[in-house]
Amino acid sequence: MLSSPASAGAPSGPPDVQPPLRRLTARGRHESHRAATPLELFFDLCFVVAIAQAGVQLVHSVAENHAGEGILDYAMVFFAIWWAWMNFTWFASAYDNDDVPYRIVTLVQIAGVLVLAAGVSRAFEDHDWTAVVIGYVIMRVAMSTQWLRAARSAMRAERTMALRYAGGVLVCQVGWLGLLWLPEAGRGWLFLVMVALELSVPAFAERTHQSSWHPHHIAERYGLLTIIVLGETIAAATVAVKSGIDENDALGELLPIAAGGLLIVFAAWWVYFVVPVHGHLRSNRQSFLWGYGHYLVFASAAAIGAGLEVAVEQAVGKAHISTLAASAAVTLPTALFLLTVWALHARHFKVGIAEQSVLPTTALLVVCCTFAGDLAVLAAGLVLTAAVATGVILSARRSVPARSPVSPTA
Repeated sequence: MLSSPASAGAPSGPPDVQPPLRRLTARGRHESHRAATPLELFFDLCFVVAIAQAGVQLVHSVAENHAGEGILDYAMVFFAIWWAWMNFTWFASAYDNDDVPYRIVTLVQIAGVLVLAAGVSRAFEDHDWTAVVIGYVIMRVAMSTQWLRAARSAMRAERTMALRYAGGVLVCQVGWLGLLWLPEAGRGWLFLVMVALELSVPAFAERTHQSSWHPHHIAERYGLLTIIVLGETIAAATVAVKSGIDENDALGELLPIAAGGLLIVFAAWWVYFVVPVHGHLRSNRQSFLWGYGHYLVFASAAAIGAGLEVAVEQAVGKAHISTLAASAAVTLPTALFLLTVWALHARHFKVGIAEQSVLPTTALLVVCCTFAGDLAVLAAGLVLTAAVATGVILSARRSVPARSPVSPTA
């Protein structure tokens, strides 16, 4: 990747004491020990607040037998959260200098996602997208100012790239504001158009010059958000189980769901982190596909938590859906998570048909668990546990070198 000469010898992290204002220049792509900063971790935690709100509303929609509408609204809200997070993450990987203006603009983006989170319930219940759109626009306009600042310090091709990013982001915000005035029947079509435009901005901006994102840093940032989302999944499911036990004294009904849910989340963590994916991120073509695909990874991981809550509510009689529908609320996002993780990076590190088939086969078996009645979640958890054990055994066999024949005289 191209980067400014000054960045080639840049330190691995921001100094302990920063001056109030520094130039926003590209960092070196091969810095050693490039790690996530406290501000980035704070950023992630605040974004998970919005993800949690979307999950809560998804639970209500599915439990009230409005799954189709709820999933559509969830997909739209989650895109706004994920895309703003993703754009900040890749920008920070290339340009984070941790000075005062950079911190302030990042905090503005955090304020934007909190505005968005405050409007999630009205978006689901009343189809009032005002707060969601305003929060999203706040985040994106703030992101545009970061690119303008980078352009001010850049030279030639890099400046063109930064200006394209800034201009593309601002133009897209005009289109998103149309959601506030269009009739409800046309909002879905406008949403699809705007998603296509947003996704095309990075490809357009980096057509002649690529930003100097750091592979190890990007892999770590995505991994950290995955951990936080899975943690939120456990927290939401725990609260649901506790509520069911306290209010309905239904320990016997909820124990299989709690045990199965825990096994699912543990296995999801294992599957995602079993390979060091940063070595696969070598170019924009590979990395953009990997980064974009994580929309499904994050969305399905968060949806697993929502599904576990739905299963709990159905088990205690609070959800107006069948056992089959409640089971599907857990098994389908779990299967989607497995398939997406396999497609994005696990398959690049598997050798042989046996290793390659573990995750796709597991996803199919998890879907079949949907029909296991009250034990569906536990069955899915056991299937994932077996899949992890199988993967460990196959990997161990491959890594053990073949023994040389032993001489009879040895």
